[in-house]
Amino acid sequence: MSLLKIENGSFAYKGGPQILNNINVEVEAGEILAVLGPNGAGKTTLLRCMMDMLHWQEGRSLLDGEDIKTMPASTLWRRMAYVPQARSAGTSFTAFQTVLLGRSSRIGAFSAPSEEDMEIADRVMKTLGIEYLADKPCHAVSGGELQMILIARAMAAEPEILVLDEPESNLDFKNQLIVLDTMSKLAESGMACIFNTHYPAHALQRADKSLMLTKGGMNIYGRTKYVISEDDIRSIFGVNAIIDDGDIQNITPISIVK
Repeated sequence: MSLLKIENGSFAYKGGPQILNNINVEVEAGEILAVLGPNGAGKTTLLRCMMDMLHWQEGRSLLDGEDIKTMPASTLWRRMAYVPQARSAGTSFTAFQTVLLGRSSRIGAFSAPSEEDMEIADRVMKTLGIEYLADKPCHAVSGGELQMILIARAMAAEPEILVLDEPESNLDFKNQLIVLDTMSKLAESGMACIFNTHYPAHALQRADKSLMLTKGGMNIYGRTKYVISEDDIRSIFGVNAIIDDGDIQNITPISIVK
């Protein structure tokens, strides 16, 4: 049985065109799934439907065979953690306090964080190289720093599934690599990671499986090495590209399809 499974998922906003149509995806423990597609293809919408933040019009999401929409929220968010796209933060919480909030699903309603909770928050900040932000209020950090803080907060929850919406956005090359390396290490430890990305090369280098979405509601899903091809890049992104299958796989866009 798959850890997470989407069966025949379809969605359209009221009065709008079909965004997602007949999505079928399976993610096992220790796997990385990349979700790709052009702007407006429904990548964020898919994540929200998958986690029941939006409701599938048809189909369902299953966690260990149980329909997510029937699960108590407290149970679901102990097992899954979500990193949204970073926006400006008006909170006066420090970075460390924000990361510590990731432990809230593990702490009783009337309990204070334990020494272990503090140690976990500290450890994930060090893993991401952001311990220098610990005492800085979140409204005073850059967009890229905030993105890293939100990733650390989700990691502190120690979920079975980590869901990230464009985690590389607003990050420089070094921090992009830190995030990608961290996902790979988490997957090696048995955590499933699902991420939206605008970078097909990142999916090619890191993801076991990929789901490519089109603006027309269609999709291509399977093992990454079969899904991300020069032909599919051309048809879905509208660009001609060359895939380098060397030691470090890369994709170079060379021209717009006319």
